[in-house]
Amino acid sequence: MTLDDILVEIKKAETIIVMAHESPDGDAIGSILSMKLALKKMGKKVDVIAREFPRTFAFLPEANTVKSSVDNEIYDLAIALDCADLKRLVGREYFEKAKKTIVIDHHSSNMMYGDLNFVNPVSPACCEILAGMFEYFDINIDADIGTCIVTGIITDTGGFKYSSVTAETFEFTAELLRKSVNISDIYQRVLETRTKSNFELLRRAMNRLELLENDTIAFTYINKQDEEDVHAEPGDHEGIVENGRSIEGVKVSVFIREKEENLYKVSMRTGNCSNINVSDICYIFGGGGHPRAAGAVVTGTVEQVKEKLIKEIKKEI
Repeated sequence: MTLDDILVEIKKAETIIVMAHESPDGDAIGSILSMKLALKKMGKKVDVIAREFPRTFAFLPEANTVKSSVDNEIYDLAIALDCADLKRLVGREYFEKAKKTIVIDHHSSNMMYGDLNFVNPVSPACCEILAGMFEYFDINIDADIGTCIVTGIITDTGGFKYSSVTAETFEFTAELLRKSVNISDIYQRVLETRTKSNFELLRRAMNRLELLENDTIAFTYINKQDEEDVHAEPGDHEGIVENGRSIEGVKVSVFIREKEENLYKVSMRTGNCSNINVSDICYIFGGGGHPRAAGAVVTGTVEQVKEKLIKEIKKEI
């Protein structure tokens, strides 16, 4: 499957829906919005669906057009972005009914669930794949599209600090800077600004943080009551897992968040000097992601989930 095949399907389609994974981060949001803007330049009418939309990204172009549901049941084309698995895809009911489906992603764990699949696990962000794709399609990446793309790149690279960053990443970013994309402003908005609720959740999580297995594993959690107490909104839990990975000697940072009773969303990150593949660990629990950043959903109480996770992490340490 080539980019030309994708272009053929886009040109043929009259109705298109774009979607990404649940609990969307900056790369997912940047991907769906940049795709919508690009498709509009091609004269397409596009619906974008996301049932959670973190307030952090409300400044992005077209953010106010994202829908939680749509009236149209069957689309000519459904495009899934930054989502490795159909079960994590928001709006998968529309995806499954679409006449044609395309998956564009950068997760090595991608299940290739589309009719056409374009997956580049070497890319540090799905938005970087889209930047190259839009250039290939001869779509002008203006300041609006560029703002969405840079948002995805900045968030998925931790502000260009992860080892997945390549020379191409900086080349794309430099080109967008020349197009008047305000990169410093985006950086401050998405990485250096916390909502009050996010700060309060972080404080609770840090108070509970434990260093386990000779200080090689950092573990913490928040529950539904915490989120209710601080009036948390979608996305207010983002970034909490990063605090554990920065502690000297920590090889794996684990943060779990209660989704419902006896069901926890797991986020894992490798420590700064660790070569453990957390995607492999999360895969055991039906999840996945990247070698240095991955997630899963695990059943049980806090202590039960903690025990299950530590047991598997210990095998890698």
